[in-house]
Amino acid sequence: MQCTVNWGGPQGMLFVAQTGSGHVAVMDGAPEGGGNNLAPRPMELLLAGAGGCAAYDVVLILKRGRHAVQGCSVELRAERADTDPKVFTRIEFAFTVTGKSLPEAAVRRAVQLSHDKYCSASAMLGKTAELTHSVTILEG
Repeated sequence: MQCTVNWGGPQGMLFVAQTGSGHVAVMDGAPEGGGNNLAPRPMELLLAGAGGCAAYDVVLILKRGRHAVQGCSVELRAERADTDPKVFTRIEFAFTVTGKSLPEAAVRRAVQLSHDKYCSASAMLGKTAELTHSVTILEG
């Protein structure tokens, strides 16, 4: 895996990342940090990546179990350390999974498997942060 990140120049703190798979992500800073608030902060993208990784796992596990999953979202709330490096110290993952007659046990198992075994982002962030999960199941 590779990624190249380029600074947009002296007029701010805009950075453009080009991934090895050929995609682009833009990041910027807050005005008080020299940015222009034109894009997500790098730490916001890190948090979004953890949510995407975990949600991907949950959907894949449910699909492989032949469950009729129709939707999956995860809201993340994070706290960071007060001093540098301002690592994440607590992250709450609130999953909402929609489907037809989804067994609660299967959904909870998928979330737990993501957390315990499959989600690389959670595994890394769990080194500094307490990770918690909640699950809401909606009938589709």
